[in-house]
Amino acid sequence: MAESAAATAATTTTAPGKSYKLDVDVFSPDTYLAGVPHESWQKLRAECPVYFQDEPHGGYWAITRHEDVVRISKDPGTFSSWRGGTNIEDYEQQDLDNIRMLMVNMDPPQHRKFRNLVRTGFTPRMVRAMEPKVRERVNAILVRATALAAEKGTIDFVREVAAKLPLQVIADLIGVPQEDRGMLFDWSNRLIGFDDPEFQTTIEDARMAAMEVWMYANTLAESRAGERGDDLVRVLMNAEIDGEKLTEMEFDSFFLLLAVAGNETTRNAISGGMLALLDNPDQYAKLREDPDLMTTGTEEIVRWVTPVMYFRRTATRDVEIRGQLIKENEKICMIYPSANRDEAIFDDPFTFDLARSPNDHLAFGVGEHFCLGASLARLEIKVMFEELAKRYKSVELAGDVRRLRSNFINGYKEIPVRLVPA
Repeated sequence: MAESAAATAATTTTAPGKSYKLDVDVFSPDTYLAGVPHESWQKLRAECPVYFQDEPHGGYWAITRHEDVVRISKDPGTFSSWRGGTNIEDYEQQDLDNIRMLMVNMDPPQHRKFRNLVRTGFTPRMVRAMEPKVRERVNAILVRATALAAEKGTIDFVREVAAKLPLQVIADLIGVPQEDRGMLFDWSNRLIGFDDPEFQTTIEDARMAAMEVWMYANTLAESRAGERGDDLVRVLMNAEIDGEKLTEMEFDSFFLLLAVAGNETTRNAISGGMLALLDNPDQYAKLREDPDLMTTGTEEIVRWVTPVMYFRRTATRDVEIRGQLIKENEKICMIYPSANRDEAIFDDPFTFDLARSPNDHLAFGVGEHFCLGASLARLEIKVMFEELAKRYKSVELAGDVRRLRSNFINGYKEIPVRLVPA
């Protein structure tokens, strides 16, 4: 994989008396414009799996092996999501207090209480019941994409296909009116694309986007006050934790997490999955012959893409990982794309194989914070590629792919394609 020309060498102490020099900066968002730096992660897994990376806020320990990511994920008492949040940045206290309202930044027992409020809406049984509606959504999206491609010759797969399905599905779940759904797309870009100048340039922009989401959430809540229903807005409005209803800020934060996390990551899994099939036409041909291949193929797409590239934890005490001392309050980042290419776990990990089994990837996390919407994301990816394979003889790249400038989200802004109907 090509490395960023702007990347700079970094020297760091990784154990007493030992230093390790890496020829790429794995923190800089510029590094990721050319693609995820898998060669660098491979080198670290082999030579320095617990690696200290300098960054403007001091630095963090990059954890690159599957086994260590699992260990950290399953020990929230030692590795906290709440203490410093789950992003690399160190926040001002006011901002830290706000992001601690997001479930992803909570530790047990608080995390479990909040998670239980909405988990019934994401059980495998509930998700299976959604399949006919999801398939209907997919086919409507592809009918429109086919017509647009016939008219223009090419389409942007991200905007016209990948972004539309998760946006519609999560909006259905939350109960967002059709005319307001474009705003969810805009807010997601501005909140997730915080390192990409196309979407925002300052922390103030992020605060403003969050405020817009919160104001909209309150408007929805006011319009449904006193009503009962199964959309997640009404579920949250009527929910109680320890006998008390959610505060306005807790409700707003829940809404923001569902609205953004519920569509951004699946959008990029579908986008990256399409790119993987474009790069591996033999796999697309196999999928056309056997759509049931998406049973295992869904997991391989998620492993291959790994839409969320890291989550941070903060050490609550001095602890050792592979003999490396990590001190209390130091930052640890679990590098999911690296764990999902770990040669100790996956046979031939750099081969994209829709039939791969077993597939113990960590793209949905593991342990306390295992992705609440994993079953829903799997359904959306599975149905999308089943229907794509039925409808199109081939999909061809028709221009340059534009990636999101981010070390957090493995995202795509534009993938121009030609659709060749079956």
